[in-house]
Amino acid sequence: MRLPQTLFTISAFALATASAAHELWIEPTDYTIDRGASIEANLFNGEEFAGSRLAYFPQRFAAFRYFLGTSSAPVTGRIGDAPAVNVAPLADGLHVIAYLSTPAVLDYQEWEKFQRFVDHKDLGEDVRAQHDARGLPETGFNEVYIRCSKSLIGVGSAAGADLRTGMETELVALANPYVDDVSGGFPVQLFYQNGVRANEQVELFEKAPDGSVRITLHRTDDQGIATLPVRAGYSYMVDAVVLREPSPERAEQFDAVWETLWANLTFEIPAE
Repeated sequence: MRLPQTLFTISAFALATASAAHELWIEPTDYTIDRGASIEANLFNGEEFAGSRLAYFPQRFAAFRYFLGTSSAPVTGRIGDAPAVNVAPLADGLHVIAYLSTPAVLDYQEWEKFQRFVDHKDLGEDVRAQHDARGLPETGFNEVYIRCSKSLIGVGSAAGADLRTGMETELVALANPYVDDVSGGFPVQLFYQNGVRANEQVELFEKAPDGSVRITLHRTDDQGIATLPVRAGYSYMVDAVVLREPSPERAEQFDAVWETLWANLTFEIPAE
């Protein structure tokens, strides 16, 4: 797949305000809009598809763009704008908003809290063994984390397809939720760097019209693809996490011994 010319790159990192390492997602005011309407979306940080709304603050992101096929433009705004996204569509079709955060740091004062996170996100059975083998402390250590969040918005006909936007880890929808028949499931593919992530956990958050949320766990196949159960009239968030040892430069800059990258994707299945 040919990537857009304007890929996300990070030339410098700014330390974001530390917060609990929950999901960060993009939630449009409307997932499908008319051609003449504005694309509006909020940033949220929280758990179980419910959380606090975040305003537009450039120091919190390394890149913030929206895409339509091979065309793209920056998400611009004024400091403090909420919703954080209020832009004109590029044209008729499926738009992809992508948000790459600056790194933030989370301090773990007890191993059990980190282990619960590792278990919940299914990040590996040998993490404690790796931790001990590296001679790391059981308490008082830092994790640096980065968000790689996307959202799909249908404009007008909503025709088109999702794409890789250049983030280091990324979820890509292999179907168009606003055009395609997804009664047999909604396929997504999980990427990390230049390859796919096979046999990895994908967490699916399903929000009903009444706001209630159901969470299910799924796994990717050997091609990094998971086919997710979806229903008309519901909105969805998909989440997957990479855990790795930070580079020596990143470890020194943020005094961190672990690094996580969070891939996140939101979309809606229109009501019938």
